[in-house]
Amino acid sequence: MKERIPALLLAILMATMSFTTVTSAEDSGRQAMDVDCSGYTFEDLFEYNNAVFMFEILDDWATSDLYANSWVNESRASVVRDNLDSLFEGLPGGNDNWISTDERDAVREIGAKCIADMYTRIGIREGLPHRGDVDWNDVTFVEEGIGLEEVNLVPEGHPDERVCPASSGRIPSDDCKEVPTTATNNLEISMFTKEDETHNTRFNQLPNFGNGDYENQTFTVAMNATNVTSATMVFSFPYVDGLRMANWTIEDDGETNLEAGSIIETHLPDGSVRVTLTIGYDKADYPMIRNIFFDMTTTPPEENDIPVWSSYAPEDNTIIPIIKDGSEVVAITGNTMENWASDDNAWGLDCEFAETGWSSRMNSDGELLVTSGSSESGTAECSIVDPYGATNNETHTWRFGQPASFSAVAGSYSDSVDIDANPTLLVQSLAVGMAAYQNGGDGPVTNFNLGTTSSSNSVSLSGMSPGEFMIHVTASSDGMLDWNTMLDLSLEKKNTPPVITVKTDEIDGTQATWASDQYSFSLSGTAIDPDGGVVTLSANMCGETTTAFTRDGENWDVSLSIAKCVSDGVTQYDVIITATDPVNGIATADVSVPDPFAGSNTDTGDTDTSAEESGLPSIGMFATIISMLGAALLLRRD
Repeated sequence: MKERIPALLLAILMATMSFTTVTSAEDSGRQAMDVDCSGYTFEDLFEYNNAVFMFEILDDWATSDLYANSWVNESRASVVRDNLDSLFEGLPGGNDNWISTDERDAVREIGAKCIADMYTRIGIREGLPHRGDVDWNDVTFVEEGIGLEEVNLVPEGHPDERVCPASSGRIPSDDCKEVPTTATNNLEISMFTKEDETHNTRFNQLPNFGNGDYENQTFTVAMNATNVTSATMVFSFPYVDGLRMANWTIEDDGETNLEAGSIIETHLPDGSVRVTLTIGYDKADYPMIRNIFFDMTTTPPEENDIPVWSSYAPEDNTIIPIIKDGSEVVAITGNTMENWASDDNAWGLDCEFAETGWSSRMNSDGELLVTSGSSESGTAECSIVDPYGATNNETHTWRFGQPASFSAVAGSYSDSVDIDANPTLLVQSLAVGMAAYQNGGDGPVTNFNLGTTSSSNSVSLSGMSPGEFMIHVTASSDGMLDWNTMLDLSLEKKNTPPVITVKTDEIDGTQATWASDQYSFSLSGTAIDPDGGVVTLSANMCGETTTAFTRDGENWDVSLSIAKCVSDGVTQYDVIITATDPVNGIATADVSVPDPFAGSNTDTGDTDTSAEESGLPSIGMFATIISMLGAALLLRRD
């Protein structure tokens, strides 16, 4: 019998069915060390609301990248947690209607090995279009390339969260937490190619495409979609001249059913192709087998329209602003030129430069990338072309170059930084806006006009967090496309340490407020980070540290017990309050709180008590006598 495993990460795949049969998970128990996941399907464990899968074939036509993301909401999330908990049946703490962080970590530990056992549900076969049960070139997983991540399987802050209890045979980790499997918090799971790895799936290299023999070639992609309740899958193929989808079909038990889903082909500006499948499956139809097939070919279509320029395309001699540093840069974004032309399939720019060293190309995001040469600017004649080589004879001539350069003294700054702007005279004048940029947002914008002479302008760092920031430049000029660029000038915002205060009573100068039992006291005050970050607080007294502060905006309050001090024989309570900002800037406040019992006559151990026991009059007795004498004198005077 196979041992049961923690198999959450099966949810990353539309798992283990061949194209002709369906294999269910074994009902027998598994234990955690067995990572043979070959008998499971995704739906055995994971009832999702929606999933997205993105499968990219790489340039060698033998390796691929499979990204997957699955969402489970509310009641279905509870079902998934219960299914996963049941996988630990027979293990300490398993199948107890609680899902723990220890169980989650066990899943993470063996997840890649588990997934490597499973089918991808994807097959490829070169040659004439194929259907049905043929010898498919199956895509398989590569264990070392699999990266995994889950979100909210064990939701933090759940009202029923508890520390994992120890029991016979169960020794939970120190920070183990668990929640009931009935928790309905949404959860999410994703798979991707691990950082520093090039791929997480592979297949046998396609003979012709792998060797670069693309002319009049065809291959079929097949995918098993049985029990795939609601998913979108995007297939991306590398650039091959003239590659297109020729046909597609969906078959249920071998019979065509095009109503079961949809397939859309998208031609990208760099010539690559994406095929998007949207598919669903009614669980009532199980065990019906649903397969999807689509054929890709480089055979030219019988009819093909020529792309057409629109009136939105820039006029001849328009300046296209770029950063000119000899590297390949984005000259025109896809959003900027999306309405410059139209075609039934797709279109891209094909630009030929007059100057030596200048070149351009389109990428899959629809951007025109330009590499600059040694001349100050480059003039290009640009035509529009579709994926099958149809070109419009009409062309546009544009000039590419950098309208201005910007510099600053590299280093750290507190409130503002001076940026020098130097015109290149590519245009006569520029309306420029500059702002510090960090974490997806701009600071205050400095606007100025740049003519034929250099200009120095101050850029505010208000709202910037300590650390590196960039300069966001926007500029416009007559006869030039609007310029929008980011500059890395090796600048960073200095950190300003937090500021902490302790509230002091204006009447008696005390800072502590004692509890009624006088076994603890509280302190209060304010703590702010001038840079706008969140300040964390801690208090240390008599060797003990607490972070249990009550916060309300910049105001704080903390209660400190004197128990440890008393046990150490300490009667002067010295407190150090530490405020730490997000980049570990620190400020401290020292508070010295006297013992409220010091000098009191209420303690039987005080010297006052000793004096009474020796037979001498107490201070209280003297005070009483003096008061009585004073009263007698007043009466006699009356």
